[in-house]
Amino acid sequence: MDNRRDFMKKSAMVVAGALALPHIEGFAAEQKFRNLNLTPGFVPKKNASLQSKLIVPQKAGLPITGTFLDEISHDIPHQNWGEAEWDLDFQYMKSVGIDTVIMIRSGYKKFITYPSKYLLGKGCYMPSVDLLDMYLRLADKYGMKFYFGLYDTGHYWETGDMTYEIEDNKYVIDEVWQNYGAKHQSFQGWYISGEISRATKGAIGAFHAMGKQCKDVSNGLPTFISPWIDGKKAVAASGANLTKENAVSVQQHEKEWDEIFAGISDVVDACAFQDGQIDYNELDAFFTVNKKLADKYHMQCWTNAESFDRDMPIRFLPIKFDKLRLKLEAAKRCGYDKAITFEFSHFMSPQSSYAQAGNLYNRYKEYFNIK
Repeated sequence: MDNRRDFMKKSAMVVAGALALPHIEGFAAEQKFRNLNLTPGFVPKKNASLQSKLIVPQKAGLPITGTFLDEISHDIPHQNWGEAEWDLDFQYMKSVGIDTVIMIRSGYKKFITYPSKYLLGKGCYMPSVDLLDMYLRLADKYGMKFYFGLYDTGHYWETGDMTYEIEDNKYVIDEVWQNYGAKHQSFQGWYISGEISRATKGAIGAFHAMGKQCKDVSNGLPTFISPWIDGKKAVAASGANLTKENAVSVQQHEKEWDEIFAGISDVVDACAFQDGQIDYNELDAFFTVNKKLADKYHMQCWTNAESFDRDMPIRFLPIKFDKLRLKLEAAKRCGYDKAITFEFSHFMSPQSSYAQAGNLYNRYKEYFNIK
């Protein structure tokens, strides 16, 4: 009997202990939450004082000091900003050291950025606001250099012939300089907006004709181009593939661009090759050639550090920070003169329609130690 009583007593103690254990653990967890002030119903708040623990050297890349302004686009969505949003974005740009803004094109086919008498007469649509005037006023206000991007007829993309771009831009260049350029201190240069990658029909003649006219009307203000490298990731945005087989070699790239630079260097002051169409392990090889050619022809060597990701099937989202970092570090290693990006407002701005853009902005500030 005693043994049975002892057995029952011990069993009851074990059961009681087992029942008490979750309560004790729950109490401890609750105390932990209380100590962190994370009581049920709490509202999470970002701790702005926390910084990423970087395990790579800071500031090893070339900082971005210029950005395109892409308000006339055909492959990324419009954000439908008004002047208040653009004013705020110029402040964000200024805060990370951007000193140059480039309107990527003044028009594309029938959509235009300013009420051009000439282009409206050619059947283009009247814009609701004068974006060119707004950009120039904001550049004046925030002490930035503004580069005007020429008109894109769209014919080149359909025919592969650059000569179509010359005729309309004869009128656009004169019209813009007379009505805007001479009136704004921020108007500091021209962007010849035709994008090529290889020896393209009519390219040398078109770049030279438009570059010369830009310089002639503006008393020699600088001009630049931003071609793309025909690398393994140079695929159509509308296609399903992310890479292709017939990518240009470094040697062929050098041969073709040596010929192009020889024909335009007297009227084109800088070249900003887009950096997204080649793989990350190819950056130094192509960048070295680009700098060598720019030096040979006494041109500035810029990089167009794309802040969107070409490695994903969704076209296009903000780039992973480490990919951007690798490209900027290669540009600095190769002695590039300036880094610009396509494009801050969509892919790096805290007020972008893409939530990831603000995070890229924060990671960029941490890496370059910008407070």
